[in-house]
Amino acid sequence: MATTAHDDHLLQLVTFRIGEEEFGVNILQVQEIIRMLDITKVPKAPDFVEGVINLRGKVIPVIDLRKRFGLPARERDKMSRIIVVEIGTTVVGFIVDAVSEVLRLPASTVEPPPPVVAGLDAEYISGVGKLDDRLLIMLDMDRLLSRDEKTALGAA
Repeated sequence: MATTAHDDHLLQLVTFRIGEEEFGVNILQVQEIIRMLDITKVPKAPDFVEGVINLRGKVIPVIDLRKRFGLPARERDKMSRIIVVEIGTTVVGFIVDAVSEVLRLPASTVEPPPPVVAGLDAEYISGVGKLDDRLLIMLDMDRLLSRDEKTALGAA
């Protein structure tokens, strides 16, 4: 099978863990990765919003990805991180269990999400990357939050 230039395209990803699963997001969407900070609860914030942090004078809403994915809560530890990303014009922090690495993945090794996970709840999964003996769930951060949720975040 002949490979095209498109097949050789490398995706640069920040990979992180939530539970046993490994996820990847495009490095261009990640502003920074920080250790856990004190999170200030916001009254009447949407239930998926953990609160806000003050990051160098900027107030940023923080979302626990475990809650977003409907997973049970887990005690935060020294490996827990906040990944700060830009979604549209909104800067948001996402709490993850641990950040793994920055890696390059050939675009040719990424497959569309299987139909089983391609339901409405999984519309933010852009594909599944194959790495040796691991599978990497690729997240589309722009689709991780609905329009209403983005609006609610702007209000928070």
